[in-house]
Parts: sequence; C-alpha cells; structure tokens
Amino acid sequence: MAFYVYILVSGRNGTLYTGYADDLYRRMTERRAHALSRFTAKYDVTKLVFHEAHETREAAWTRERRIEKWRRVWKLELIERFNPGRRDLFVDLAPQKKPGSPLPRGRAEGGCVAFTSP
Repeated sequence: MAFYVYILVSGRNGTLYTGYADDLYRRMTERRAHALSRFTAKYDVTKLVFHEAHETREAAWTRERRIEKWRRVWKLELIERFNPGRRDLFVDLAPQKKPGSPLPRGRAEGGCVAFTSP
C-alpha cells in the first residue's frame, strides 16, 4: 500500500495546501467536495499539482511536515519541476481498489456507477 504527499493550489498565484493520504483519489474527491476541511473550502484549494508516493505512513507524514515548513518559493519550484504546466493531476488518478473489494466504492466496470449503501 502506498501513502501519498500532495500539494493543492487555488490558482496560479493562490493559496497552497500540503497534505498526505493513503488513498489519493478518495482524498482529492473529498477535498473537491469541500467535505473535510474548512480551509480548503474557504480558499477553494482543489487543484492537485504535485504528489509523490511513499512506502510507509510515517515517511509520507515526515515528508509532508518538511514541505509544510518550506518557504513558498521552494514549494513553487518543486511544483514547477514536477508539473511545469501546473495542470490538474486529478484527471490522471484512478480509484484504488480496496483488498477484498471487487471494485472501488461507487464505481463499476465500463464507467457505469454502482450504487452502494453508506
């Protein structure tokens, strides 16, 4: 299982948000719906411009903490190296299948939506 560090932006020179998650697709879906954080909702920080995978939760957490302490310009340089056009990387993500689950929640083969109970 991978753990991810990510950076979101609200616009070209807007607010930056750094976080980590074990399911990047799910976390980005929650952030875009403004379901988890008042901060990301208030500043509309939803564009995924950077992410990297780590083998352990501790490694991802440590990396997130380091990046959070960086100066803004260093974060922007990291984003530019990783994603020069600053395109939204969310479109490249696919839902992760959970062990023991044939399909990710709310998804079905062929693009059809499977309804699941909460």
